[in-house]
Amino acid sequence: MLTTARSATKSDAESALLDNPRYELMPFDSFGDQLDHLPDGATITITASPTLDLDATIDWAERAAERGYEVVPHIAARYVEDEQHLASISERLRGVGVTDIFVPGGDLEEPVGKFDSAYQLLRALDELEYDFQDVGITGYPEGHGFLSDETLAESMAKKAPHATYISTQLCYDPDAIVEWTETIRNRGIELPIEVGIPGVMKYQKLIGISQKVGVGDSVRFLKKTSGILGFIKQFVGSRGKYEPDDLVDGLAPYVNDPEYGFAGLHIYTFNQVPDTESWRRQRLRSV
Repeated sequence: MLTTARSATKSDAESALLDNPRYELMPFDSFGDQLDHLPDGATITITASPTLDLDATIDWAERAAERGYEVVPHIAARYVEDEQHLASISERLRGVGVTDIFVPGGDLEEPVGKFDSAYQLLRALDELEYDFQDVGITGYPEGHGFLSDETLAESMAKKAPHATYISTQLCYDPDAIVEWTETIRNRGIELPIEVGIPGVMKYQKLIGISQKVGVGDSVRFLKKTSGILGFIKQFVGSRGKYEPDDLVDGLAPYVNDPEYGFAGLHIYTFNQVPDTESWRRQRLRSV
């Protein structure tokens, strides 16, 4: 009976993680094709690209919202010129029913306008008449390549009162996510957490992308989980594709624990939705 109860609990936790994830897409030409592979009404987060201005993000947000998807555009602070530009963006988004936005600092070396940080933009948003129901901020389970842990902690403490949830950076290590969550909870941060995980992708491409976005520790974890021979075996056995099963398994025990406050998964698809969605549906069928 106890085994059955534990299995049911585990199944419920896995279903909670996989039923309604957020799918992160990039505002490139392939965006429209990706929509055809998503569930009706899925929640889509749309990144801000350093090679494009925010108009690309807002344009795709409008199109996806008009097709019935729940849309969460990234309003990266360094891409916003000033309060007038922010008001214009907010007006366009509210015009298509967007109620949830995500506010990162943005990865431009130099801001295009007066906002240098997510905190500055969050404060400016508070002054606008366009109020959003939900506002997300970034969490870094493995730290930041250019910022100290102390700086990140101070930044989160300042941003948290202006936000309603946290989305974490891409991470492969469930233990790192759990330990980081315990750390911020001990600091008094109680916001729900959308856990950022990679979608299904060829290992070679995923590792290359991961190194570019600064998750080198996670890449090393991916390679050392079962030793280099185990990694090679996993690579060959999976036909060269990474699937985030170990992450789901590692997070599931904590899903229903209110002290951790995991709200769901934020899947970094890198515009490779078909394989990720096929994996998710198959995984749900096996629960």
